Amino acid sequence: MDGPGAKPLAPAPPRENRPVMVPTTYLDSGRIVSPKDGQFEPITGQDAKPVDPFEVADSLVAKYHRFCVVDLEGVRRNRPQLDYLQELSRSGELWVDAGIRTGDQVIDILVTGAQRTILSTGYLLSAKQLRRAWRLSSEILFAVEIEGDRVRPRGNDWDGMSAADAISGARTVGVSDVILRSRQTPVDWSLVRQASAAGPLWVEGPPEPSLGSRLRESGVAGCLFDASPRELLAPDSPRASE
Repeated sequence: MDGPGAKPLAPAPPRENRPVMVPTTYLDSGRIVSPKDGQFEPITGQDAKPVDPFEVADSLVAKYHRFCVVDLEGVRRNRPQLDYLQELSRSGELWVDAGIRTGDQVIDILVTGAQRTILSTGYLLSAKQLRRAWRLSSEILFAVEIEGDRVRPRGNDWDGMSAADAISGARTVGVSDVILRSRQTPVDWSLVRQASAAGPLWVEGPPEPSLGSRLRESGVAGCLFDASPRELLAPDSPRASE
């Protein structure tokens, strides 16, 4: 419920005809951290104190109109930081990847105020759970984690499957938005073009030259990328001046 001190809602983003850029940040025990050399390091300001996650959220929304949070407590321990996610969702359009294992957990994330929830071949236990999640909410994206042109093996229904078949299977269930997640290897842009022709496709992978032109040429809906440490210092946050 809004009160006298309530923060005004962010303005609606303009209509976008080009690929949408979605910055990703990582939340670990209430702190914003950044991946480095296989580890996660806290982001600190000039005073050596951890940055305020809510100021970071405000800053990312001001620049990109939306942001994604990878909840590392959810990913590692299957215990999403629901209180933090609820407060972060007040900044604007929030997407959450909390390492969901079962379809029922989708509701736990969405009741925090998150607009989209990401499920993946990396953590979801089975295709059955994907179908259950879709019956509970259409506000989901399905990330297909790949190595080369095949799904990265994680001991579930998608092991050994081609990326194209995993994407097709998700869309058969009803999931329209699919993320092609290629963190270990460069993005296969021929696969991207093929998959984007059949429905909304998002790309997530390591930085590379000419990314903007590749995104436009491939016809993708958008790209998820790790926000830089500089962006996470939140210089443009409205709360920073309060």
